[in-house]
Amino acid sequence: MLRSVSRSFFVSLRLLPKRMRPAISTGYLLARASDTLADTAGVAVDDRLELLDGFNGELAGKGARWRERGLDAFIGAQQHEGEKALLTRLDECFAALEDLDALQADAVRNTVTTIISGQRMDLVRFEEATAADPRALRNEGELEDYCYRVAGCVGGFWTRIGLLTLGSRFSDAPPDDLDALGVRYGMGLQLVNILRDLPADLANGRCYLPVGNPRDSTEMAGCHRAWREHAAVWLESGRRYSSRLKVRRLRAASVLPALIGEDTLELIAAAGFPLPEHPVKVGRGAVRRALWRAWWWPGGAQATSGR
Repeated sequence: MLRSVSRSFFVSLRLLPKRMRPAISTGYLLARASDTLADTAGVAVDDRLELLDGFNGELAGKGARWRERGLDAFIGAQQHEGEKALLTRLDECFAALEDLDALQADAVRNTVTTIISGQRMDLVRFEEATAADPRALRNEGELEDYCYRVAGCVGGFWTRIGLLTLGSRFSDAPPDDLDALGVRYGMGLQLVNILRDLPADLANGRCYLPVGNPRDSTEMAGCHRAWREHAAVWLESGRRYSSRLKVRRLRAASVLPALIGEDTLELIAAAGFPLPEHPVKVGRGAVRRALWRAWWWPGGAQATSGR
């Protein structure tokens, strides 16, 4: 299931120590399912909000009756076969959550709930936006808050699951330091997505960059360049986070998204502004090269192998 809905994350998951995989993969699938519900364009916003609330209720243990209120319409509206299969198999995702250790399950619930809060806010914020009348975030605080809700919180989640499953073999660094670095790292990865997907988002009336006028190409170009530099700084937090981990497999899994993100930023810069209509994308060959670099980063031969 993971392979069908995520190309790069699936590679990171395969590298993770086995004890971390159940909670991390379950959390990813649940978050991806909620994201699919939020992004189903063929369904009215009110219906999407209702399904997200029901999804959140099931996370909190309030039962699955919400699925009877229109989930089939969401499944039928999916163009991506992997996402359609994911919604069809939600029972298995929630069953996997129940099979987790209680503390790990709580970490998954808290993280996915935070992500859903960002998805929900997104739907309300852009409900009336159109390509002819795009809406932009008002300030950098709104952008940072959004990046935290939908991705930054995942950095803290990785740290919590690592400490719960590996204990002292995860890291000797203070948990608060790891949490802060992980949050900035996740925010950086989301910011890369925002910068890359700008043309597609504008076509839907959405501008996640805080500008006064999304149709002012000069203002947009300057803002895009400034946040590209910001993304590079946040991705550097990912390198610093990974360097504090003790197991080679874990360091490789953790740094891989940063390496791919950095390659994506280079492609964005090379493409110039305005960006091409189709988002720039790191190719499979570049992903394989990033995987090789991740495995040997840093000082791979001195790291423990880990399982």
